[in-house]
Amino acid sequence: MLIIGLNGSPNKEDNTAALLSAALEPAREKGAEVVIIHAAEALKSATTPFCNCCSNPCGGHCFKDRELGKVYELLGRADGIIIGSPVYFGTVSAQLKGFWDKTRQLRANKKLLNVVGGAVTVGAARFGGQETTVKAIHDMMLVQGMTVVGDGYIEDDAGHHGGCAQRPANADETGLLRARILGRRVYEVAEATKALRQR
Repeated sequence: MLIIGLNGSPNKEDNTAALLSAALEPAREKGAEVVIIHAAEALKSATTPFCNCCSNPCGGHCFKDRELGKVYELLGRADGIIIGSPVYFGTVSAQLKGFWDKTRQLRANKKLLNVVGGAVTVGAARFGGQETTVKAIHDMMLVQGMTVVGDGYIEDDAGHHGGCAQRPANADETGLLRARILGRRVYEVAEATKALRQR
């Protein structure tokens, strides 16, 4: 089992990273391989920081033989992906959007089909666009054919959209709890759906 945390924040540490760390802990405890990808760092090796649809179908020209290409290969092996982003004007960060837009080749090759996905986000205010950001992440996952889950778990409750917190995230006990519940759900569903991921 490979569970990946994708940090869409421009910061490698801090609020989004704290939520992702909490969300990945259940999979780590179950013995899964857990990897964190920092979108902003991975994008540095691309020829452009955003997709300009230079070829159709995507030939991967902007990331081929670069660090970003290796990151996408790793992403294509995942059983579960938890994506985190800070709230920027009610939606995801530019770094996350730029990283995800370049996954067109993964989509063409159905590499993320049936991969289980969940979302965590943090905003400056209690009601600062967290749910719209989570829903934007869900839309990004659905276009890849991923199986999207929320932060519900049989031993907790049915949950909502995902793990949402107010900064500072490491002091938001409810946000950290919801992130952990989401992580348990992602692992549980990924374990139950292994046969659906034909590679």
